[in-house]
Amino acid sequence: MKILRASDYKRMPWKNGKGETAEIAVFPADASIDDFDCRISMASVVEDGAFSTFENVDRTLVVLSGEGIRLCVDGSDPIELRADSAPYIFAADAPTIATLLGGPITDLNVMMRRGTSDCRVRRQTSEPVAAWCRGVTLVFALDRCTKDGLQLLASTDCVMLEPGEALVLDRDENASVIVIDIA
Repeated sequence: MKILRASDYKRMPWKNGKGETAEIAVFPADASIDDFDCRISMASVVEDGAFSTFENVDRTLVVLSGEGIRLCVDGSDPIELRADSAPYIFAADAPTIATLLGGPITDLNVMMRRGTSDCRVRRQTSEPVAAWCRGVTLVFALDRCTKDGLQLLASTDCVMLEPGEALVLDRDENASVIVIDIA
């Protein structure tokens, strides 16, 4: 089990240069923005515009805070995502236009290169978090999370579990996490 603190996330410009992202994890660990198999990052979106494109990659987007965002992917009907929406999966190589619904948002991006691994992203709220992984599992804290009554994660920290490891976080009525399973 490895704790990833938000203060240690690697900050870098977006691929399109129009913003900044905080890279939480990348696989393989030495991969660049162009050759990763999986990349997990958090970003602030402060204006409307086009998303960066990534060839042969699927993106899962979760709105963490703010009013929300409207996405138009490859000319399809727009979809609105808010902080309480389910994770949304779409092709990262499709042209995507984003329109903010009422000001800046913060989002979580999970990008997986097609044909490398499977990935499942889910939001979990107000129940004990139990994770046992066959691949790599990341638990991203939306709120403070405790284990055995002690703080384990602050908001936007993450814990990474390797194959075979398990984690049970305390039940907390206010705690929410995003669980990312990579197999």
